[in-house]
Amino acid sequence: MPGRPGVLVLMGSGETSPTMVEVHRSVIRRLGGGARAVLLDTPYAFQENAADISARARGYFARSVGVEVEVGDEVGGADWVFSGPGSPTFALERWTATHVAGDLRARLRAREGATVLASAAACTAGVATVPVYEIYKVGAAPHWRPGLDLLGVLGLTVAVVPHYDNTEGGTHDTRYCYLGERRLTRMEPELPPGAAVLGIDEHTALIVDLDTEEALVAGRGRVTIRRPGSQAVLPAGTTTNLEEIRRLARGETTVNGTPPVISPTPRQVSLAETTRSCEERFAAALAGHDAAGAVRAVLDLETEIARWGADTEQDEGGVEQARESLRLLITKLGARSDSPCPGDLVASLVESVLALRGELRRQGRYDLADALRTALLRGGVLVADTPNGPRWTPTGSDRQPMSGPPRTGF
Repeated sequence: MPGRPGVLVLMGSGETSPTMVEVHRSVIRRLGGGARAVLLDTPYAFQENAADISARARGYFARSVGVEVEVGDEVGGADWVFSGPGSPTFALERWTATHVAGDLRARLRAREGATVLASAAACTAGVATVPVYEIYKVGAAPHWRPGLDLLGVLGLTVAVVPHYDNTEGGTHDTRYCYLGERRLTRMEPELPPGAAVLGIDEHTALIVDLDTEEALVAGRGRVTIRRPGSQAVLPAGTTTNLEEIRRLARGETTVNGTPPVISPTPRQVSLAETTRSCEERFAAALAGHDAAGAVRAVLDLETEIARWGADTEQDEGGVEQARESLRLLITKLGARSDSPCPGDLVASLVESVLALRGELRRQGRYDLADALRTALLRGGVLVADTPNGPRWTPTGSDRQPMSGPPRTGF
């Protein structure tokens, strides 16, 4: 690590999603080649699927970022350290009981190497931590836990609150890391004297160059510095510095009243938005009897699900929700084959669906391919796999046979 540029990254969520790929790449580029990268799995180590989460994360960083990551807790000599989702309090208890908390503070104090903390891990970085599992899932009274206060090394007295703009609750307020306005307002007076809330939206990162103290907001959301009765909002594309953030956290105005610089940045699209777009395209294609267009919408959604497959968080519009939408669209494709439209159109639709099934099978996504075949059967089309490819025939005594021999799909 000695000689490696110092950088701190705090992410609100989306740490292993396509929206944060360029953020990770920019950090790795700063370090140069041959960087030793360590994944701290502590926040989710208690989960039964911990090994699977680690494998997905390692695959994401290898495939999308170009860095091989080892799982462990020896962070002292690492050039790049990452930690993400899980339980903030579980991580706090383990890290404060071992050398990890001290090692993380030492990294920031020395201002060497990259430290990337996201979601639950980011929640531990401040002077106070939201015990989100205990409050939101168990029903404990709203309260803070003492944090690692890593940011105190940088002169920041703040409580980091990721998932700041969360909307998963739908009918109830889940902003502010699932606290909602009522709970956060109740908790703010209990913060240590002079402390502010540093809120980081989902799929958003605050990147701090520890050598120059320059700071950048990247991603699709905002960073909010909140104090009782006031707040400062830094949208994506904002360039500022640590001193400005310190002043805002103390409730002071910016130096000479000069606001941070905001530059246009490419808007990051969430999986939820992509899913809605594909659903709309699919509906329009079916309404226009455009079988190929409907299949393209399904294929595009499947491709996006594959891109987001490594995401370890379940924000609004997560992978599982997108898969449910995909299965629904596949079912609708199969049902459409039973509609009283002209025979050539039915043939075109079924063959387009079989093309999709063939693509899914080639990708090894047999569960979705089987779901599509079942959907076709419910719609009155029997698919038989042969050495020469799949063949289909209408089923049911009340159906008119298709003209000509059974069609061969892809």
